[in-house]
Amino acid sequence: MRNSVPLLCLWSVHCCFAAGSPTPPGPEGRLQDELRTPRNVQIVAKPLVRFNLRTSGDSEHEGCYLSLGHNQPLEDCGFNMTAKTFFIIHGWTMSGMFENWLYKLVSALRMREKEANVVVVDWLPLAHQLYTDAVNNTRVVGHSVARMLDWLQEKDDFSLGNVHLIGYSLGAHVAGYAGNFVKGTVGRITGLDPAGPLFEGVDIHRRLSPDDADFVDVLHTYTRSFGLSIGIQMPVGHIDIYPNGGDFQPGCGLNDVLGSIAYGTITEVVKCEHERAVHLFVDSLVNQDKPSFAFQCTDSNRFKKGICLSCRKNRCNSIGYNAKKTKSKRNSKMYLKTRAGMPFRVYHYQMKIHIFSYKNMGDIEPNFYVTLYGTNADSQILPLEIVEQIGLNATNTFLVYTEEDLGDLLKIKLTWEGAAQSWYNLWKELRSYLSQPRSSERQLNIRRIRVKSGETQRRLTFCVEDLDNTSISPGQELWFHKCRDGWRMKNETSPTVELS
Repeated sequence: MRNSVPLLCLWSVHCCFAAGSPTPPGPEGRLQDELRTPRNVQIVAKPLVRFNLRTSGDSEHEGCYLSLGHNQPLEDCGFNMTAKTFFIIHGWTMSGMFENWLYKLVSALRMREKEANVVVVDWLPLAHQLYTDAVNNTRVVGHSVARMLDWLQEKDDFSLGNVHLIGYSLGAHVAGYAGNFVKGTVGRITGLDPAGPLFEGVDIHRRLSPDDADFVDVLHTYTRSFGLSIGIQMPVGHIDIYPNGGDFQPGCGLNDVLGSIAYGTITEVVKCEHERAVHLFVDSLVNQDKPSFAFQCTDSNRFKKGICLSCRKNRCNSIGYNAKKTKSKRNSKMYLKTRAGMPFRVYHYQMKIHIFSYKNMGDIEPNFYVTLYGTNADSQILPLEIVEQIGLNATNTFLVYTEEDLGDLLKIKLTWEGAAQSWYNLWKELRSYLSQPRSSERQLNIRRIRVKSGETQRRLTFCVEDLDNTSISPGQELWFHKCRDGWRMKNETSPTVELS
């Protein structure tokens, strides 16, 4: 029964999400009417929303509290009117205490922007209660943040353009309300996996939206699982970035759901997925020399196929703190792969392989793997994920990524694994075998592999080592050596020419 407790807690949260809200969050109505205070708790004199100027990343250090309308704390706390000002806004809480991620984010911001003001918006009394009540309180808290910003704007040298609101989960929507209510336009809002339940699909005035700041960037890390979405799935910013498709984050273990339930670790897994957005942002602050890049794409499947690794016309961008505002007013959905821990950066490669067969083979799903050899290092054996069916006598595109910087690529080994490594692969092999004409041999031919690096945008062509042997069958391998820079032969003039 002990192992069932975390799962019951998780599902009670989900039931709370699904139950709906007696007062939907929105800008209409009186703010006081929407305030939900903790049930059975006597209201004390302590403010429900406090602004804590952090002078240290140490969790033991209390910091300095700002008070609306009181100038002395600004002087006593050393508030710098000309510097950047960050407001960190936490989300719903089950513990009633700050999570460790908050102190890590404070420390990273202070390290990166030494002159900046880092303010933690403490709304724990309004966040530590039923989720539906906490949702209703986001508007109230957003209004409090806006009032603080309006008051600061009355001071000489303070600029709203220097303000960056960083909101996690429900805190992202608090930031949206603040940007909506404030007199003027906030410089930037970053939404770290904005909460999904009761916000998915609602009007732009009742959630974070691009209208709330001059630049709104969003990281989505937990958009769907168990048929539910903890983080919001829909794009809500100018740039919406979906690391690893926005769902299964490496190192969190959500791909082993049954194991997580059995060992009673499902709540830790959920927390890991949702909180990954924060750690990606922290990574962008502390690992400036290892920036992660995301690429514009219409959906996750197209990205998995390796189609979307272009940087032309602002189609790629750094993620987290280093994200750049684009000129386009349209929303941009972007994708990338990451490692399981910091630094999260990986190196993306698009691989175009023209696969042809001299025989009619029917449907086939070969278990292809590649090993990349570079001037700095060699990759591990990397699978070529088949998102859709392999096209015979056609060019197929794949996405592979490495955790190490391989340097300049020199050669590629392509392997067709004959032995099934899982029940799923065994089924694929059996299905592929049964679909073949009985007289045919499973043999494919490949002459060249074209490669494009996402990070450098460099294009290379690799030619088969032995031109008299371009065939490959299960259990065999082919070697390809770099034969030229770029993708076109010297006598090719048309960009639509396909290698055959």
